[in-house]
Amino acid sequence: MPSIGLVTVLYNSNEVLEGFFKSLSLQDFKDYHLYIVDNSPSSSTDTLIADLSVKFPLSEFTHIKNDENAGVAKGNNQGIKRAMEDGAEYLLLLNNDIEFSQPYLLSQMLELALKGENIIVPKILYFDSKRIWMAGGELLKRKGYTIHVGEDEIDNGQYNTNAYYKYAPTCFMLISKQVFDKVGYMDERYFVYFDDTDFIYRAVNNGYKVLYVGKLEVLHKVSSTTGGYETPFGVYYTTRNRIFFIRKNLTMLTKVVALSYTLFTRIIKALRYDKQQLVQLKQGIKDGLELK
Repeated sequence: MPSIGLVTVLYNSNEVLEGFFKSLSLQDFKDYHLYIVDNSPSSSTDTLIADLSVKFPLSEFTHIKNDENAGVAKGNNQGIKRAMEDGAEYLLLLNNDIEFSQPYLLSQMLELALKGENIIVPKILYFDSKRIWMAGGELLKRKGYTIHVGEDEIDNGQYNTNAYYKYAPTCFMLISKQVFDKVGYMDERYFVYFDDTDFIYRAVNNGYKVLYVGKLEVLHKVSSTTGGYETPFGVYYTTRNRIFFIRKNLTMLTKVVALSYTLFTRIIKALRYDKQQLVQLKQGIKDGLELK
């Protein structure tokens, strides 16, 4: 059986860890190693992890503690590299603000990977409403951002059929080692937001595709640790990184159209932003245009 490394990045995540540990402990597949990359280590987190690992036993785990908040992109890279050094053939990137009850979730994703699928995601639902958050995805190049198939729809099984897509978020994504070997790791300049967009864009350009598996489900407590896109933090990083993604990856006319659209829509947003949001919006635009 191939080795699987699970990588999750913590940042003030104590409130969501019980559901995360419980979900993993229910899985019928046990041959994995969980790498917990902690961007906000504390004695309370140490105690909580120790308690939860007794209450909800996991196969194996390693708690990696950073001295500062290194960001999601770098945190994922730390876990991915450590897992690959330990011999992992597949990497599962997963948020910790998620829960899942299907005991066969990991085993069925691995079964598909062993048949040759290199990037696999399940359906993801909002934790509270159980409406669809993601049933596939698409990059709108001329607008410079991504959309989720089925977002906010009631889940009546309309997206239960497997399908291939050119984008999906990495909040629960199984990836073969060969993808990282070929396209590289997460671009750490993003810190948070658009790092997964950038990675999947590079993977697709190298001939890979994302398999969406419609009958597998994960519940997502969206933006539980960052506060969401409209906080000053979210405004800054989504603005900066969207502009940087466009500058880095798109070419010629598409780049011009996407940048123009993004800047115009930021002006519209500025009309309803408060002072803090405006400060971060302006800084995000500046840094996005200058980031190298």
